[in-house]
Amino acid sequence: MITTTFIDDYEFQSVNDQGNVNNIDMLPAEEKKFMSPTELLLSSLSACASVDLVQMLKKRRKTVNGLTVEADGTRRDTHPRGFTDITLRFILKSPDAKQEEFEKLAHLAASKYCSVAATLSANITEEYIIERD
Repeated sequence: MITTTFIDDYEFQSVNDQGNVNNIDMLPAEEKKFMSPTELLLSSLSACASVDLVQMLKKRRKTVNGLTVEADGTRRDTHPRGFTDITLRFILKSPDAKQEEFEKLAHLAASKYCSVAATLSANITEEYIIERD
């Protein structure tokens, strides 16, 4: 269970059963201290896909020296201002991963195994980059 508590105007704090804390705000950019709920959603989507992707790569004995996912989304102009489109750019640091295999596994991680992605109605597209060490 997650418990979210009002802290101040446009500021909240969420705590899980283990006591882990996530501060949230919807303040203007110049006053921003924490991520907004929509930024947290993109972060959750990125992390969810990343966990499975790294495990699948390692299971295939590929070296993972780093993985970054850049998530960007387009939101509706009218309320509710949910995401209509999200792009996930997977950037893998690996000396031995093959492009085709990386693309296949990243797509599976994002589209088949990620429960966050399965919850969303937005169109999710992916981009794939391998940086050689």
